[in-house]
Amino acid sequence: MTEKFAADVLICGAGAAGLALAIELARRGISFRLIEKMDGPFHGSRGKGIQPRTQEIFEDLGILDRLVAIGGLYPSERRHREDGSYVDSDATDHGVSSAAEPYHLPLMVPQFLTEGLMRERLEELGHRAEFGRELIGFEQDADGVTVRLMGEAGAETLRVRWLVGADGGRSVVRHVLGIDFPGKTLGVRAIVADVILTGLTRDAWHRFNEGNMARQISFCPLAGTGMFQIQGPIPLEGDIDLSAEGLKAIVAERTNRDDIHIQSVSWASAYSMNARLADRYRVDRVFLAGDAAHIHPPTGGQGLNTSVQDAYNLGWKLAAVANGAPEALLDTYEEERRPVAAAMLGLATKLLDALKRGDMRRGREVHQLDIGYPESSLAPEQPSRVGGLLAGDRAPDAPVRGAAGRAVRLFDLFKGTHWTLLGYEVERGAVRPRRDMHIHIFGPKGDMLDDEGHFRDAYAPAVGDWILVRPDGYIGAIVTSGDMETLETYLAQVGLGLVDTGCN
Repeated sequence: MTEKFAADVLICGAGAAGLALAIELARRGISFRLIEKMDGPFHGSRGKGIQPRTQEIFEDLGILDRLVAIGGLYPSERRHREDGSYVDSDATDHGVSSAAEPYHLPLMVPQFLTEGLMRERLEELGHRAEFGRELIGFEQDADGVTVRLMGEAGAETLRVRWLVGADGGRSVVRHVLGIDFPGKTLGVRAIVADVILTGLTRDAWHRFNEGNMARQISFCPLAGTGMFQIQGPIPLEGDIDLSAEGLKAIVAERTNRDDIHIQSVSWASAYSMNARLADRYRVDRVFLAGDAAHIHPPTGGQGLNTSVQDAYNLGWKLAAVANGAPEALLDTYEEERRPVAAAMLGLATKLLDALKRGDMRRGREVHQLDIGYPESSLAPEQPSRVGGLLAGDRAPDAPVRGAAGRAVRLFDLFKGTHWTLLGYEVERGAVRPRRDMHIHIFGPKGDMLDDEGHFRDAYAPAVGDWILVRPDGYIGAIVTSGDMETLETYLAQVGLGLVDTGCN
């Protein structure tokens, strides 16, 4: 007899990682519950940068236009000198957009606005987070996870197939699993506060005493709000007054100005910077995602973005296994995402060191467009390719044209929960259709035309190539028409085997 579960997945934590995972499961029709021990949504802006790769993900999830509408680009940095003069400079390397990379600048959206739009999108899909409901314990066995919750209505016990801990740096899920969280405290304690103030213009990110860790302070106008975010290092020990009066005293002492007035404080925190990475992302039927798996210093704007991308990777895999794909597919979550977090920890720590010296500049390395999974077991090539686009790489965008004449982007073809198989001058019938896989052929008899060569420039296909794009926008496999067995094996591995219709 098949066991009846209350839901396929319980997601513990309704921050950016938990919300992204919930959206992914909701649009795939997978049953889940999303719980959050806080009584209401987080209302601060601890994370405010949406990197270009995350913008691509949010486009797929259906909220990028809304984020752009309420957010804005990062302003220039204004470094104030002690004599009252200042110099302006760009905080980021602007670069240029291209057909393959349509988004090339970080977007500023305060975290509480980003998560608000994610909750809005989740409600459109028929779901919402349950606030004031706390995970107090769980046990797992070969078939599922027994979870104990506590909320305003009392205790509740339920059975789910999988549990995902997206419950932050002090993760209860990680603690119960006994997973070590090694790393280090970085010797920097800082304040972050969202405030209404007067005395500074909103056309720049104002910085004072750059390179002086005892007196450094900055004021960033928060796009989409009337607030500024104050950031600055503080002594490693001692209480800090985070009231309007307390912050006003800090500001006056560090800027030598008496015209900057803190009118109100929306949210404020004093915290110690850490760089930590969980030893494991999975124990059987329980997973970690987001800050529960890795915590970063805020330099470089990597934390929220890495968390969302964890969920984007895990979501389609949980859905595939729920729908019959081999359980082994879930092993690739840690295989692919843990090395990414390790690299991001190194980058954020390197940028923190640069900030201490007063010379931090964010370049392409923070955009996350070059992240890929070339070493993944889900990245076969036959034959192996040297240089150019490889299996495991991010799938580039490109403007192309349908056979009927309509202009379309590759990202439009990829958008949604399906896989996409691109053939270059191949026979359409060489691959039989599958549920959840869309097939598009480039060539004289294909449904897609590459008149301007953008597809060829980005993908460098050879005649007879098949390129399989995963639901999360990475190249799953590249094979030639002469080795379709590799493709068929791969499709079965990810749950896209042929359906037995019972017909002879």
